[in-house]
Amino acid sequence: MITQFYHKSIAGLARVFRALSNRNYRLFFFGQGISLIGTWMQTISIGWLVYRLTHSPFLLGMVGFAGQIPMVFLTPFAGVLSDRWQRRRVLLATQILAMLQAFILAFLTLTGLIRIWHLMALAVFLGLVNSFDMPTRQAFTLEMVNRKEDLANAIALNSSLFNVSRLIGPTIAGILIALVGEGTCFLINAISYTAVIFALLAMRLAPATAPTYEKNILHGLHVGVRYAFGFMPIRNILLLLSLVSLVGMPYTVLMPVFAKDILHGGPDTLGILMASTGVGALVGAVYLAARKSILGLGARIPFAAACFALSLIGFSFSRHFALSLVLLAFAGFGMMVSLAASNTILQTIADEDKRGRLMSFYVLAFAGMAPFGCLLAGTFSTRIGAPATLALGGILCLLGSGLFAWKLRQLRLLVRPIYQQKGILPSVAKGLATASELSSAPRES
Repeated sequence: MITQFYHKSIAGLARVFRALSNRNYRLFFFGQGISLIGTWMQTISIGWLVYRLTHSPFLLGMVGFAGQIPMVFLTPFAGVLSDRWQRRRVLLATQILAMLQAFILAFLTLTGLIRIWHLMALAVFLGLVNSFDMPTRQAFTLEMVNRKEDLANAIALNSSLFNVSRLIGPTIAGILIALVGEGTCFLINAISYTAVIFALLAMRLAPATAPTYEKNILHGLHVGVRYAFGFMPIRNILLLLSLVSLVGMPYTVLMPVFAKDILHGGPDTLGILMASTGVGALVGAVYLAARKSILGLGARIPFAAACFALSLIGFSFSRHFALSLVLLAFAGFGMMVSLAASNTILQTIADEDKRGRLMSFYVLAFAGMAPFGCLLAGTFSTRIGAPATLALGGILCLLGSGLFAWKLRQLRLLVRPIYQQKGILPSVAKGLATASELSSAPRES
């Protein structure tokens, strides 16, 4: 019996990490993992450095805003170019430029020359780089896996990697800032980029076919917009993501208020609250990685969004620390499952020549809305209070998830032919052919 349990455990682990059997993805996974730890170290260190230099919450928010706002304007165009250029070359360029930014930041900080305008300018520069990096990296995932059925697992593992690094990076940064200062964290981040650059260079990719594209970039963007928002399943996924990102995700901005004024804690309370969200998100990513196929994944989107919304509403009323931790863990779980499931379905049904543009709209939906969501959260919290603001955002997210669920049956009918035509999951496609003879709609989307 122990032997049977052992073999089942090994089989379960193999299923969770099956995308790592692809050499190219395995290289990227470990290289990106090292780099992401450095990225989180830099993120935490920049916030601490800004506040240490200025003691201004406003400037702290402005640096964050400066790093995010370029994505709002550039990401759609970056998606067009991602469909034209070789994505590995684009990623090599973005990683080298991000490394350069980190080295400059480290030099200015270690020499004592750093000023707030440096931080603002370097934040904008990194935002420009990320505008090209994020949609290209999302679209590049499919090129790194040999078997298309491993795509969902690879996306889930990417999410797991992001959340593990979110737990490790800030912890290391906190220790190093106290011991040697922020500059060392920036230097470590710069060096960490060599891991992912080496991984990209070591990949063995199939020869790329010359893409066919529109000569005019604006026309190419128009084609991408018409493709994404003219097809109801894609449009509904993007709209739900945008809503959740605009009114739900900015809860992180209000966390200091809850930690200090609502739960009557200090910085350690804030750290534990944020860690609880990360743990929930990690559980959600592992849950998706353990799934055997994409079958039924579409139904997880409104379910996860509703879980996120209800958790936020509950957290807004909670006045107990332990209960707040549990609710934030469920919020992190719902957030991660919703994002990763949306990403997987979008990449599964995407036309290859429009994948970069579709991923740019995905990035715009969840990341491009962030700066505006932060402004809304700050404005409303000053008028009606942080708890009421969070509860209102949760209610709007819940309504959005309900509307998506109401349209789910129609979305399945529209997505079914794409699965059958592409044969991305042959076993699922075969199952759909059989299920189409039944009176009830299958759960393939």
